[in-house]
Amino acid sequence: MALALAPILVLTAACSSVSVSSERLIGAPSFPPTDPASVMILRREPRQPHERMGEVFLEPSGNPPVEEMEKALRSETAKLGGHAAVIVQDRTRRIGTVVEGRWWNRTSRPIYARKIVAVAIRYRGERDRF
Repeated sequence: MALALAPILVLTAACSSVSVSSERLIGAPSFPPTDPASVMILRREPRQPHERMGEVFLEPSGNPPVEEMEKALRSETAKLGGHAAVIVQDRTRRIGTVVEGRWWNRTSRPIYARKIVAVAIRYRGERDRF
């Protein structure tokens, strides 16, 4: 039974992916990349003084594991030289409609997609030594 389920699990894992991109803010200081393992993921803006480096956009398709999404977020934030990624949006919304069938017997269904937006930040002062 376990061997019969193995191909299904492999196919399910293969159908999910994470698309990630980033944009450096105009006028933001440029720093060398940081270590992705040291990048923190935050749900609110920290109180410590920091610089906003840019925005990171994640678009998961399928149902990827949370660890894979966090890894992609950390990696892209590190490329901008950030110490942390502050998640500012995590929503699933309707992005379109699929219409199928012939003109006399059409059906339509909505298409939904998840989009996560984070702000890459770099701490000022003592934490600048990362």
